[in-house]
Amino acid sequence: MALTVEISKRLPEFELNVSLTADSDPVSILGPSGAGKSMLLRCIAGIERPDRGHISLGKRTLFDSEKRISVPARARHIGMLFQSDSLFPHRTVAENIEFGLNGLAAEERARRIALWAQRTHVQGLEHRYPRELSGGEQQRAALARALATEPEALLLDEPLTALDTHLRSQVEAQLQETFVEFRRPVLLVTHNIEEAYRLGEKLMLLARGCIVAFGSKEEIFRRPPTRMAAQLTGCKNFSQARRIGEQEIEALDWQCRLRTAPGENSQRPVAFAGIRAHHIEFGGVDFDSGNEAAESSNVFPCWPVRVSETPFRVTLYLRLHQPPGESAGHHLQAEVYKEKWRKFSARPLPWRVRLASESIIVLPE
Repeated sequence: MALTVEISKRLPEFELNVSLTADSDPVSILGPSGAGKSMLLRCIAGIERPDRGHISLGKRTLFDSEKRISVPARARHIGMLFQSDSLFPHRTVAENIEFGLNGLAAEERARRIALWAQRTHVQGLEHRYPRELSGGEQQRAALARALATEPEALLLDEPLTALDTHLRSQVEAQLQETFVEFRRPVLLVTHNIEEAYRLGEKLMLLARGCIVAFGSKEEIFRRPPTRMAAQLTGCKNFSQARRIGEQEIEALDWQCRLRTAPGENSQRPVAFAGIRAHHIEFGGVDFDSGNEAAESSNVFPCWPVRVSETPFRVTLYLRLHQPPGESAGHHLQAEVYKEKWRKFSARPLPWRVRLASESIIVLPE
């Protein structure tokens, strides 16, 4: 069963224009706040009405502006999970799960309550009210309610945002387990890059109502089609660039020449070069074989401008080629785990960094 969406809707600051097809592979929708992600889900669910377009689920047409079809939300057979306030506060967990099962025999309602309480790990909590549950328990109960109607598609609007780190991990594991069993269209809205990667098989990048990229998450992260796509997937280092050879470019802002990987990159128009912060390698840790010829490609001296630490990682703001002056900024932002940081932080300056050719992202205008 496939969910096909081709809609337009005018919003205050831009127009939402989306065309996508989702099947049994969960799709993560990633983008900044205000990009139109939630509005897209609300249009699919029937809570909002697009200005133009078509939405179908399997063989059923849910919306068609030309044919004046707009199936009510309650009849679309779509489950939806919001980031917070998903449960009715005056109903118990069992009563929340039962909501939407009107018309079924009492025995069938009881069976589904028991089934989905068990599958979402809220069994034993059926007689509690939402105020008596933890945040993670509330979201799992809300997921049980969304699935109890046996929907033909599932829409999740930032379901982990309101949870602390521990509860987020629990609910994320529950969602992964659910997606494996569901095998129907799932759209998950998030602005968290790692969450999008872990939960989706496919990735859709949305900015100001337009699709920036849509496809395999591995391909989009490895080879983003545009600078915007690279930024939305977390790339922090960019330089204006020009091609000077089949496998060589000049990174103008970084003031260096770079070898690039062979293949289609050698034919790709170039306006920018990029490299992800965790792909920057450091001499003495990532490379130091003693083979100068092998190590000379894309290797440059660097000096730290500043360092920012978290409990597990260190972010290094680096200047290439010469020590930073009083007002000099940084060229590159690198991220390393603290174990690696300890291995080279005490080494004398300048350090050496390598921007490996296979890690260079060549981007068009």
